[in-house]
Amino acid sequence: MAVTDVAPPDPYTLTADGIKEPPVGWRKSIKYLGPGLILSASIVGSGELIATTALGAQVGFVLLWLVIFSTLVKVAIQIELARWTIVTGEPALTGYNRVPPKMGRLGWVNLLWVLLALSKVLQLGGIIGGVAAASSLLLPIFGEPLSTGSLTFWTLFLMVLSIALLWSSKYALIERVAVALVVVFSIVTILIALGLPLTPFAYSGGDLASGLTFLIPVGALGAALAMFGITGVGADEVTYYTYWCVEKGYARWTGPNDGSQEWVDRANGWIRVMQKDAAISWVIYTFGTLAFYLMGAAVLHPQGLVPEGNDMISTLQRIYTDTLGAWAGTLFLVGAIAVLGSTMWVALPSWSRMWANLLSLAGVFEWKDPEARRNWVRVFTVIQPILWATAYLYIQSPVVMVQIGGVMTGVFLVAVVISVWYLRKTETDPRVKGGKGFNIWLVVSSLAIGFLGIYTLLTVFGLEIG
Repeated sequence: MAVTDVAPPDPYTLTADGIKEPPVGWRKSIKYLGPGLILSASIVGSGELIATTALGAQVGFVLLWLVIFSTLVKVAIQIELARWTIVTGEPALTGYNRVPPKMGRLGWVNLLWVLLALSKVLQLGGIIGGVAAASSLLLPIFGEPLSTGSLTFWTLFLMVLSIALLWSSKYALIERVAVALVVVFSIVTILIALGLPLTPFAYSGGDLASGLTFLIPVGALGAALAMFGITGVGADEVTYYTYWCVEKGYARWTGPNDGSQEWVDRANGWIRVMQKDAAISWVIYTFGTLAFYLMGAAVLHPQGLVPEGNDMISTLQRIYTDTLGAWAGTLFLVGAIAVLGSTMWVALPSWSRMWANLLSLAGVFEWKDPEARRNWVRVFTVIQPILWATAYLYIQSPVVMVQIGGVMTGVFLVAVVISVWYLRKTETDPRVKGGKGFNIWLVVSSLAIGFLGIYTLLTVFGLEIG
């Protein structure tokens, strides 16, 4: 049968009919990039705009090193898990479920994932609250800006809008809109951060150097741990990146492993495309992360302004109005809606896929039944925004809500590392494993995540270290 670009009915089923030779070089690979851009749209949201800026406002430049470290260290885990997905055609939760021991149908990693997912209800509640607050400031319907009536209206409106827009949950639509939502705001933010030395909030080379001392100041540990969990690729993004890799076509184009050298060459080719995709994503969200942190440290920290509660958006707005003038406040609000909205846009279909995958592993339905899978994804597309909106309207503290999710993300990263090494040893074909340089990076990344995860657990339970 001739090879075509038409996707089969089920991208999660590998057949010889779906095989496609991988492109060679960056120029030919560009049109095959996409999953990483979806990740960038998610990452340049709660982590960057809220947690990273709040951390810069709280501690100044001193944790600049952690921002850089946080974005870089986790990429190796992301790539290795996606490598396994490309060669097996399976999404992450299916792999997690194979890591012993099991408790009934579900393995311990997926049971821990449930705790992560529940904490993420708070984090995504904080996101929908941030968008509602920005919308209320921009257009205060049903009361004054940030009043209970206005915030409730916008929260419920966003809840319904999210369900309506993402009901179809089609990959191509999600990819295009997610990229469009984040790119303009990120560019503007980076330009402002680079231009700060020309404003009254200028930072110097000495300020930047003070942020590279590898210290965590007293009182900032909780915020730093949350930031490490959220910024860059978190445990949730590492996990759902595998679903987007499958739906983009990397696994289908690789085809089932028939043991041949042709399959090895094809698999390595599509893995290289995935690595380019991850690299582009890393560049985008790293510069975005640094920009938000610098603005928090240079503009908010000297004024003693820390984003808190429902005043979070109006405090963050000061970054723009204090550097560009009052007119920039509207620009910020529009941008904040776009960048936080991009996180919601990606999070809803991503978490819907993962929840559906969990139910399939529990025996509720067959994952490779496209119609059943699509129906369950739609069920969670409806349920989740309702939970997010309810959580926000009850708590109404976006920064705290986001940070709670961030701490749990850091803990679950340890389970992801264990899973990655287990799957690498038991299921990844040795002929498609990375070279020596990548393997060293993977070891360093794993150790760093492991140590920080243990430290997080000990801190959470009130135990002192050494």
